[in-house]
Amino acid sequence: MATNVESINVSAGSAARNKKKVSIVPYLFIAPHLIFFTAFLAWPFIYGIYISLFRFDFLQPNNRPFVGLKNYANLFDPGSVQFPKFWNALSNTAEFILWSVVPLVGIALILAVLLNRNYPGRGLFRTIFFAPYALSVTVAAVLWWWIFQQTGIVNQALQLIGLKPVNWLGDLPGAWVAITICTVWWTIGFNTIILLTALQEIPKSLYEAASLDGANSRQQFFLITVPMLRSVLVFVLTITLIASANLFGQPYIMTAGGPADGTQTVIYRIFFEGMLRGQMGTAAAMSIFVALLLLVLTYLNFKFFGATEQQ
Repeated sequence: MATNVESINVSAGSAARNKKKVSIVPYLFIAPHLIFFTAFLAWPFIYGIYISLFRFDFLQPNNRPFVGLKNYANLFDPGSVQFPKFWNALSNTAEFILWSVVPLVGIALILAVLLNRNYPGRGLFRTIFFAPYALSVTVAAVLWWWIFQQTGIVNQALQLIGLKPVNWLGDLPGAWVAITICTVWWTIGFNTIILLTALQEIPKSLYEAASLDGANSRQQFFLITVPMLRSVLVFVLTITLIASANLFGQPYIMTAGGPADGTQTVIYRIFFEGMLRGQMGTAAAMSIFVALLLLVLTYLNFKFFGATEQQ
């Protein structure tokens, strides 16, 4: 009996020592990501909040007075210099989101459904649709800038059919049409691949059962495909909203924000305010406000589109 008691005590002591022992292996695995996250995301965000509380002028390093929330207040003060430019840029960004999100999600879903079928050359078509995404924004924007020039391919095609050339990059809404087409062509392959991967996870038996019950292709799409892709569609919609809200390279290269700041997006405005005017405090305040706005939009997106019915 004494031996059994001693064995139990030894086992309990070993268990207690094992509980106290902490392995560092899991932390080593997450360390690289944590280091990069801290260096390139967390610290810049915190430092951006700090900068937004000062009149932080790169051109005057010895004169950076603390202004508190003044930079934020200027964004909502109609009498400030920043107010009209910032809200015009925010309005332009919202307009581009309306132009771009529907085709970037809707057309991507249609392409994914078509590419999920069995036919010769399917792999080649998948490569063709995804290939533009491998290009940089500079290459994509310069390519479409050249296509939409006054003497570009689009206007030449219009003249061939007897129509007058259009000043695509110098007038609205032509400039937004050009920027949207460029963006959709360049990035739709990414959304298509995500949706295609999700489509391949839907059990074929569901379609077979629906077909036996007399459901046609349209009914199968809306009653099986769309509901099964709901969570993935919400994810794609969210990242597309965020990407569209961060539009910069296309208008910067194709229209320089024109005509009359008509395509100057909020990120373009932040760049102009901080890098060209040197007002980093104001630019930081704009950035923090836009970041918070995107967080709210993301939350609302998941809340209303990601909610599932209670069984």
